[in-house]
Order: sequence, then C-alpha cells, then structure tokens
Amino acid sequence: MAKSSSSPEDEFLNIEENKNSNPQQSSSNNRGGAFKRSQRSCSQEQKSPTSHSSTMRWMRASRSQQNPWKRGVNSRWWCFGFSFPKGVLQIIFLLGFIVFVFLVVESLMMKRSSRLGFIGHPLETGPFSFAAPLRFYSFELDRRFAEKGRELEILREQPRLAVRPPLLAIVMSSMDADASSLMLITLGSNLQLLGYKLQVFAFVVGKTLGAWEKIGCRVSILDDKSLHSVDWTNFDGVLLTSLEEKIVVSSLLQEPFLSVPLIWIVQEETLGERLPVYEENGWIGLVSEWISAFSRANVLVFPDFTLPMMYSKLDTGNFFVIPGLPVEAWESEASVLRDVNQLRKDSGLQEDDLIIFVTGSPFAYTDLPLDYDVAVHAIGSFLKDSHVSFKFFFFNGKSKDGDLETMQELTSRLDFPVDSMRFYGEDDYINDVLSMADIVLYGSIHEEQVLPPLFLRAMSFGIPVMAPDLPFVRRYIQNGTHGLIYPMNDTGRLIATFSSLVTDGKLNNYAHMLGYSGRLHARNMFALDCITTYAKLLENVLQFPSDAMLPKPVSRLPAHEVQWAWDLIGNEIAMTDGQILGEGVRKPNRLHRNSNVMSAIEESWKSSMNASDDQIAEDIPTQQDWDDARDTEISEEYERREMEELNGQMETDVESWEDVRRNTKKFEKVKVESNERDEGELERTGLSLCIYEVYDGAGAWPFLHRDSLYRGLSLAPGSRRTNSDDLEAVERLPLLNNTYYRDAFCELGGLFAIANGTDNIHKHPWIGFQSWRASGRKLLLSTKAERILEETIQRETEGDTIYFWASMGKTILPEIKHKNYNFWSICDILNARRCRTSFAEAFRLMYALPSNETALPPMPSDGEHWSALHSWAMPTRSFLEFVMFSRMFTSSLLDSQRLNPQRNDTCLLGSSKIEKRQCYCRVLEVLVNVWAYHSARKMVYIDPISGLLEEQHPVEKRIGSMWVAHFNNTLLKDMDEEWAEQADDGDHPPGSTDGGTWVWPSTGEVYCKVIFDREQAEKYRAKMEKTRKAMEKLLERQKYGYKQKTLGG
Repeated sequence: MAKSSSSPEDEFLNIEENKNSNPQQSSSNNRGGAFKRSQRSCSQEQKSPTSHSSTMRWMRASRSQQNPWKRGVNSRWWCFGFSFPKGVLQIIFLLGFIVFVFLVVESLMMKRSSRLGFIGHPLETGPFSFAAPLRFYSFELDRRFAEKGRELEILREQPRLAVRPPLLAIVMSSMDADASSLMLITLGSNLQLLGYKLQVFAFVVGKTLGAWEKIGCRVSILDDKSLHSVDWTNFDGVLLTSLEEKIVVSSLLQEPFLSVPLIWIVQEETLGERLPVYEENGWIGLVSEWISAFSRANVLVFPDFTLPMMYSKLDTGNFFVIPGLPVEAWESEASVLRDVNQLRKDSGLQEDDLIIFVTGSPFAYTDLPLDYDVAVHAIGSFLKDSHVSFKFFFFNGKSKDGDLETMQELTSRLDFPVDSMRFYGEDDYINDVLSMADIVLYGSIHEEQVLPPLFLRAMSFGIPVMAPDLPFVRRYIQNGTHGLIYPMNDTGRLIATFSSLVTDGKLNNYAHMLGYSGRLHARNMFALDCITTYAKLLENVLQFPSDAMLPKPVSRLPAHEVQWAWDLIGNEIAMTDGQILGEGVRKPNRLHRNSNVMSAIEESWKSSMNASDDQIAEDIPTQQDWDDARDTEISEEYERREMEELNGQMETDVESWEDVRRNTKKFEKVKVESNERDEGELERTGLSLCIYEVYDGAGAWPFLHRDSLYRGLSLAPGSRRTNSDDLEAVERLPLLNNTYYRDAFCELGGLFAIANGTDNIHKHPWIGFQSWRASGRKLLLSTKAERILEETIQRETEGDTIYFWASMGKTILPEIKHKNYNFWSICDILNARRCRTSFAEAFRLMYALPSNETALPPMPSDGEHWSALHSWAMPTRSFLEFVMFSRMFTSSLLDSQRLNPQRNDTCLLGSSKIEKRQCYCRVLEVLVNVWAYHSARKMVYIDPISGLLEEQHPVEKRIGSMWVAHFNNTLLKDMDEEWAEQADDGDHPPGSTDGGTWVWPSTGEVYCKVIFDREQAEKYRAKMEKTRKAMEKLLERQKYGYKQKTLGG
C-alpha cells in the first residue's frame, strides 16, 4: 500500500505543520504536545512494555541509553533510583521538562544566525526534529517487483526457444506536442533498443505522428467501433498514458482481457480535484467506478510525489511514482519570455535590484516555513552591510490575499525593510517572476525524494541556483558546475558561496556561466532515471510467454546517450497552441489536460442515475394497478376451484415419485430446447454447416458473428450474449464449472461440451468451430470464402475432409514463416520446450506403450500449412471421432503431468503466469493436426479472403509415415468402451494416477455395452412394472366396478 510516512524521531517532537504566525505561540503549543506525548509514552511503557508503536520504541531506546541498568524497574514508582508517590513524580517531571524545552528553544533562537536546518531536519548535535517531510513509499509493489526481478534473472539463465520480441501497446488520447509525448517517444526509442516491439494507438492524430514513425512504431487510429475490435491478448502488456483512456480500461475489465498486464500513467490532477465534489454530492457510485478502474491496473504511475496524495481515496495498493517528466525543460523551450527590464519596470523594481527567489519543498508551498529564516537572514544581512539593493521573492502557493501581514511579520523578525520582500502564488504568472530573478535559493533543509519543480524551472531558464548540502541535491547537481551547494550549519560558508556569484551588487561572469551550464544540465537531467525506471517497471509487470524473447537488461542502455528526444519533437514546440504548461502554475510540475472527458463521464453517470430514478418512479404501482391485480387474482382463484371440482369427478392414476421426477426432467429438457429454438435456430434449419464461435467473456462479443451460419458458444458461466441463441458450455458439461479445467482446456472444453449429447442441439451433417481470436487477428472467413466452403461441402458426399482457414504460420508465429521450423519445433516454442516430451508421455500412457518404443508421432517438415486457433470444419461423424480421441489423450496428458516428479504443482508447459494458468491449451490447440494427419483425413486449407482451396500434406505422400494403427477408429472405440467399463466399476485405466482425479469420465458421455445392457434391463423392468400395475387396476375395476365421485365430494 502506498503510504506517506515520517521518521519516528520526527514523530516524537513534531511541530504542527500549519504553524501560527506567532513563533512563541507555536513553541508553546509544541511544548504542550511534546509533554502529552511523553506522558502517553510513559503510560504505554507501564501497561505494555512490548508495544509496537514506533514512537514508543524510539523513546524506550533513548531511556536505555541514559540508564540501561535501571530498565526493568517499575517506572510508575521509581525514578533515578528513588521511590516517589505517583503525583509527586509527575510534578517533578513536568517542571523539569518545561525548563529543558525552554532552554533548548531559547538556545536555538539565539543561534539561528549561525546554525541551519533546525526545522524539519534532525540536527547532528541534538535530538529535535521539526516539520517532518512527507515521503511516499510503495512497499507492496517493491516487494512484488523484487520477487519478479529474481524470477526474470532465473529465466535469463535458462535456455529459451523464443522467436519474437515482446509486444507492448501504447494508447494515447491524442498526439499533441507536449512534455508527455516527449517522454513517451524517448521511452519508445529506448525500449526498442532493449528488444521491445511497440504498437501505438491514438484517438486523435497529432503533431507527433511523424516522430513515432521515425522511430519505427506502427500507429493505428482508434474510434468507438475500432476500439472494441482490438484483441488486447495479442500484446504482452498495455500502457495507457492519461485519464482519458478510461474507455480502454472498460474493455480490459472484462474477460478475456482481465489477465493482460496494464500500466496506467496518470498525469492529470483533474480527477483528484473533483473527488471532494463527488463526496460532497453523494456520488459514491462514481467514486466506486473510478476505484474499480484504478484497481484494474497492475501499476498506476504518477509523474510526481504530490499526485498520490490527491488520489489517495482511490488507492488500491498499486500506486507508483516515476518522477522526471520533463515539464520544466519543455516549458523553458516553449516559453517566450518578456523583456526583463520591462517586467521590472512594470513591477516597480529598480534595474540595479538584486533579486533572490526563495523556494523550498513542494509540500510547504501553502505556508512560509521557518527554515527559510536562517539563510534569508544571513544573505540579507550580507547584502545590507554591502549596501546592495536587494529583494526577496517567495512562492507560497496562495494568492496574494494576506501577503502584507505575512511580509510585515517576516521583515520585522529579520529586521529588513518592508519593501524588501514580495510573495507570489498560484494566480501569478510564475515564468515572469522567475525571469526577473537573479539567483534562486532553495531554502528548505528537508530531505526530499526529488528536486522541486520551481527549482528545476529556474535551472531550465538559466538562472544560477543555490541549495543546501542534502543527499538528493548532490545526486543531481555537481557543485560548482550546475549550481552551488552550501553546508547547512555554516553561515560563513553560505555567505562565501553566495558572494562568489555577485560582484559590485550584480551577477558576475561566473554566475552567468553557472546558469548556462545548469540550463544545459536541466534539459536532460532526469532522462536516464526516468527511462530506466520505466524499463525496470515493464520488466516487473509484463508477462513474457515462451515464444517471446526476454528484453535486454536495463544496464545495457548507454547511459551517456539516454537523453530526451528533442531532435525528434523539437520542431513541434513552436506549434503547441497553448497545450503546454505555463498560464500560471497551478501546482508545479503538473501536466494539465482538457477536462472534457471528465465532464462527459460525470454527465453520463448523472444521466444514468436520473434514468434509474425515473424507472423507479414508473415502477411504483397506482391504485388502479392494485384493483386490476385483485380482480385478476379473484378470477384465477375461481377458475382454479372449478377445475379442481371437475378433476375430482375423473379417475386418475397416482404417480410414483420416480414418475414425477422423470416427467419433471422431461419438461425441463423440452423447456430448454424450446428456448434454444429461436429465430437463429430456424434460420439454420436446412443448412449443411454450423460453425460454433467459442468465446470466453463479454469482452469478446464484438468479435462474434450474428448470422445464421454461426452460433456462439460461451465458456464462462453467465457471459452469454443477450438476445442471441448462444450456448453455454457449462450447462452442457458440468466439468467446466471448475475454473482450473476451463482455463486449462480453453476452446477444447467447448468442443467437449458440444459433443456431449450433440444430437440435442446439432442436426447438421457438417460442424465447424472458430475461436474469437481469429477475428482479432483478421483471419475470419470472408463472405466469398463462406459461400465457396458451403458449396464445396454440399458437392462432397464421399471421403472425409477437414477444412481449416487459420494457419499456424500466420496466427501463432508469423515471425518464423520464412524459417525452417517443423511442426514439433513450433509446438516446443509455444510450450517452453516441452511439447514433444509431454506429448510423447501422454501418448505412451494412453496406449500403454513400452518404454523402449517411440511414442511421438512423426509430422512432416514440408513447409505447408497446419491448422491453428480451432478454426476448421469437418463432417459431424468425424468430429465425434476426433472428440473421442481428444478426451482420452487429454486425460492421459493430465495424468502424465501428475506422474512427473519435476512438476512440483506447477505447469511445465509455460513460463509466464498466463501460460501456466492455460497450461494445456497450446498443446491441445494443435492436436487436431496430429489426429487428421495420422487418421488419413484429407486436409484442405481455404484462404480466408479469396476462398482459394489448397490441399495440404496429400494422403498419397503420407503413406509409410502415418501411424494408422494407433488412430484406427475401431481401436479407439474399443479403448473408449474399455475406459467406460473401468469408469463404471470405479477403476482407473492402467498407468494413470490412482490417487488423483480421473478426468476422462467428466469430459463427456460414458458409454459401453455393459452400461447399455443395464439401461435396457432397467427400462424393461420399468415397462413390466407399469404393465403389472395397469392389469391390477383393470382387475380391480372389473371386480368392484367403477364409482364416480359426487360433485363437490
């Protein structure tokens, strides 16, 4: 969970962040607060010596250092070895503590001209800490990234049959020329150096289109229609660049795209500012909608450390900060600054005024921190003694209301002229203010996580800068080259450092050189850190399948060459049309976006709420509705009683519970079939072929057909299309209720569901299947190809042919179509180099082959097509034979994996989490090729566009290489019957895992002669029992006669 934290020492004696203007009152408040915290600490010490509070731990350590030999004595009654009543001890402690705090505060105030950093930073000579800086940490993400980093290093050490680069999708709302585009283009060019392949999607064509094309990225323009036709599973990860891409998140929130890794960059503050309004208006549903969208992202990236605070209400533990967005550098390049002399004249300043702009922590902009006092007092006193006219400019993040009072208080405390200080806030055009400054001083002594934005902008404008000696300052600035760094607790060195920039009250040549060097450095200061952090983030978030090459280590990037791509996008800076930041800094280092999307989302949500309210109002029944309902109920009750009286006069047979159960099941079956026979079913009547489109989740709906040739088959429960006659595989095969088998089998589970009682739903001589992924990869049959296929199968009355239109070389691995990879090599690439081994183990177990006999069926390497994506058509009879073989092979495959001693409860057929979840999908997807080839089926490839038919692997060329004996239909039927007998007896087939679950009986119908004979015997006994009862009733009627019941009796 991302958290803002402070150190335990700062928490112990932390001065209130919102200080009063009166320092004495602030000191009094802090003395009282410190005393209360110390009292609470002592009470906690008495009651719970093992308290886990960080404050208590710090205080206990302090006491143990003072008197370690007195620990363990009851602190309630003992102090310094003497026993006191409890009340007396508290009074003594209170008086001593007040005197101690008074002396310390007085000492600090007296020495403020010679010591720096006493507010907000623990001094080296004392334990006090004031105004603790806020820090952002992402503990959970850091832990996960460390684990993923170790996994990636292990993968790099293992051999890998990868043939394609990892594919990343970058989605942008627009292609404007701004700092965000500069960062993304630089990131894209460096990611390509690491081995990534990029696909850019944009909703609006912009000025950076040429830059993306220069670095070799393919750009696609999206609209409302094309957005829903993008198959996100083709990508190893998706990168969204702004809040405006929320519509894309709506697609990724549905299956089958839920497992696609998503990184979402949020650069806008618009939503963060609107969240309080949502809560005030009670729009909890809209807040929940954003929480749901944010939680879909694996990582939510912010460009600075203040944005996570604004979005804290939406934090689901995936917040991450990557600073370095070149907003300030872009602003300096794009801004046209006004004449400095004219600005000074308009602002009432003299040309010889030396202006020092004072800035500090971005978390202290709302108030003027007291830690500015020491540096400002020292520099101001030096300039005053040197008779130099000077002005101090402060940025406090507010408007200028109330600045006069603050200025008077500060000047009186520092003993400066009233007109020597000015305050500027958000409503001022900060670029003009900075351009008037001669020197920029970073006055805060807080350790930050990154350089503040105003400090960076000053460097970008070429203004010489000064900053205290802090670790984060030394990390980015080289003293004497890019700026000046002074010790925090030495005012003499501070004055010497400042005086090196000024000669006779004006900036000297060294200061101008320093400003120029700082500007060049600020232009690309954060480029390396930003790009390398994004590259490491991608390594930790993306899933790298078995066929994808691993990216090169980030250390391979040439550090001296990682700079912002000014050469690619620099020409567009002058044409930004106000898209850049600059019209008054609202919040420093923030990229402002158009809020039209936010307004549209709010309007849509309000409209839906109003519609639901109107619907509720319409659903409230009127008095006339109640009267009509009562009349209807009375009429129905009268008819019911009349029918009961009439039925009472007729003789009826009393049914047994078995008859009732049988009739109920028959009625339910008829009811289901009647629901399925809708308009689509009637249109398919008389067709020779029906193609079932297998899909998993509502996200695949836009990829499906709605004509009579096709029928949907939903794998996931509850995801069937509305107003359609789609089938649910779960209803036909209960095994698929188990998510493990549904994920492990993928589309083959849908084939098992159709084959289970296929006569009830499929009454066509030919059957076909097509994965929804074929549509995403643009491999659907065209209208012309559909017509040719239907005409061909109508003419073909003899033989056994399988037609397929999704080729393995064009769908699975298009990158290797010009390389000499055979069938089993491609299968190994897709299954972590274990396809041959796993297939041979399953084949050997299925047929009980001896260990010294070859168990891998040979497949030719003739360069011709093989079927993929379960996109084929064949006679229904052949389909049932294929399912019979597939069920036994699949069960044997699962059993062989359980028997493998190296399994360790993990999938050996994949390297990524997605592959391991869909463990057997890639082997089972190509299984139809092995069955068709070795069972002597004719294999014909039909071009999905032109409909051209081309036979593949002719049967006459297969003679001598086919294993016909193993794929003989008679043998498979005998094996199926034998397995059915064993399932009926509760046994497992030889060689399977007796302790595990035998999955074969659950994959379809279990049928053999023994079961058939038993069912026939049961039917015969039921028939004879029914005849016996009828004869008994007839004899009873002949003996006693028939008596009619009286009316109402």
